[in-house]
Amino acid sequence: MKSPDKGILMEYFLFTYPNCQKCEAIKKALAETDITGGEYNLTQKESKLKVRDYLPILKRDEKGGIILPTLVLQEAGKVVVILNTQEELRDWLKSRV
Repeated sequence: MKSPDKGILMEYFLFTYPNCQKCEAIKKALAETDITGGEYNLTQKESKLKVRDYLPILKRDEKGGIILPTLVLQEAGKVVVILNTQEELRDWLKSRV
């Protein structure tokens, strides 16, 4: 599924964890779009530093933990939406057409 072409560059930051089936599913869904971005494995120091930029706006579980995977979509450098599943991504992309 292609991302809507609105003439604005969209990019993503995907925060994941190893051996996470939901993370693999959202990566597969992203691969079907033309949105560019990067994956950040939260077992690595650089990724832990990057996720700090988004801590105030990330979705959390009932215990306060970050829900993984976390997909941050931005347009023109501003956060547009935060999604956590491939279904949320597909629904969001359909809503933008």
